[in-house]
Amino acid sequence: MRCPYCGNIDTQVKDSRPAEDHAAIRRRRLCTACGGRFTTYERVQLRDLVVKKSNGRREDFDRDKLARSIRIAMRKRPVEPDRIDQMISGIVRRLESLGETDIKSNVIGEIVMESLARIDTVAYVRFASVYKNFQAADDFEEFVSELRPESTGEE
Repeated sequence: MRCPYCGNIDTQVKDSRPAEDHAAIRRRRLCTACGGRFTTYERVQLRDLVVKKSNGRREDFDRDKLARSIRIAMRKRPVEPDRIDQMISGIVRRLESLGETDIKSNVIGEIVMESLARIDTVAYVRFASVYKNFQAADDFEEFVSELRPESTGEE
């Protein structure tokens, strides 16, 4: 593993332990050249996924990009980081188990929204506002009104 500080390819594993509910291995590494310490994660990857964008472009699936967008939606929410990591791993496993290597971006977006809705409604609305490209406050109001339970008229 290449050192992120000096680029040296000779690094040593100092500690390994399971992470993300045993879905990954966390390794603490030490660079023999500069003494820098860093962490890597090793995960099973069933197949290489390709994202088909709505404009027709195709790009390799990037787990880190997915994680960044979810973490932005979850920022300052009372959800444990481990729970977020488990959700991300679950989404990736679900995408890999679809049986296709080419996945439409809207399928990914819908799966993420479904997962967020189960964990935190505020994060769900935040993600939806970007994913669905809300343009005005009315867009938020309409979307949030769909989340509210129907009133029974008994007040």
